[in-house]
Amino acid sequence: MIFASQEAVHMTESKPLAAADEGFNLDDAIRKVPGFPKPGILFYDITSILANPDAFHYCIDSMLKLYKDMEIDAVAAIESRGFVFAAPFCYKRGIPLLLVRKQGKLPGKTISCAYELEYGSAVLEMHVEDIKRGARFLIVDDLIATGGTINATCDMLRRSGAIPVRAFSVVGLPFLNYEEKIRDIGVDTLIEYFGE
Repeated sequence: MIFASQEAVHMTESKPLAAADEGFNLDDAIRKVPGFPKPGILFYDITSILANPDAFHYCIDSMLKLYKDMEIDAVAAIESRGFVFAAPFCYKRGIPLLLVRKQGKLPGKTISCAYELEYGSAVLEMHVEDIKRGARFLIVDDLIATGGTINATCDMLRRSGAIPVRAFSVVGLPFLNYEEKIRDIGVDTLIEYFGE
């Protein structure tokens, strides 16, 4: 079982945006489910954020504040909960949203990248024709654990001639050492959980 402490807003190479500044405790809005998807795991369920308009509003507003001065041409959102946070951000910024999906889910010509899971491997894909050469990408997911999906997305973008500039996630689990694996771009999270 993971027994977690929490710290609001984690940013690498950026000025922190404290949840206290907004008067909102994001930890209270995240459902913790012990024993899911298997015994010994504590699952951080962000669907409870989506069911709480104040929490969801806080997350999107925080993204807009974090990146208000950053040159971002597009967002690569990782399946599937990353889509939910990326879509309103892209709408507000007026920039394209590209989907990063599991293998076999996209109908057009794709670029793919395999990555390692705790037990096995998986493959992510993107529509290659939607990735513009030289475009600066923000990568969005709901939770960063080991960093495998972020690295795979960076790989696809770079091979397509684009530039991953930053990664965002609502939740970060730094005790799984994702920062050791994601070295080329900074990672921003709104809340982190520590410990096992």
